Amino acid sequence: MKIGIADTTFARIDMAKFAIDVIKKNSNAKIERYTVPGFKDLPVACKKLIEESKCDIVVALGMAGPKPIDKQCAHEAALGLQAAQLMANKHILEVFVHMDEAKSEKELYSVAKNRAEKHALNALALLNGKTELTKYAGMGRRQGKEDEGPIKV
Repeated sequence: MKIGIADTTFARIDMAKFAIDVIKKNSNAKIERYTVPGFKDLPVACKKLIEESKCDIVVALGMAGPKPIDKQCAHEAALGLQAAQLMANKHILEVFVHMDEAKSEKELYSVAKNRAEKHALNALALLNGKTELTKYAGMGRRQGKEDEGPIKV
């Protein structure tokens, strides 16, 4: 089992470190890291991790600035990641953090750490099979913040 970690130099937090630590703590998976300048570079990095490095799944980590152009670029990168995973027929987990998600740098750090760690666990679960996450369906799980929980009527 091999997990790709794609991250960027633009991000202000090393989210890959959090993901790698969780993967190492919870599995014997091999990890291949590929760092690129920005999140619009992530789709090709992820595709290369799958095709050239033979990764079974990739976690793509990026950070978007607070301006409208940053959000547009994040959307474009997300579309690229979707295309890459369809071309490769393998999961690429998009783990983007937007700098305006939090009111302070401390809170932003917490969101990034939480999101990276939880998606690393999601990657491991997906590698265990397509039904591994089924027990959590409809449970309001969140990455980056506390879980919301299911709606009960």
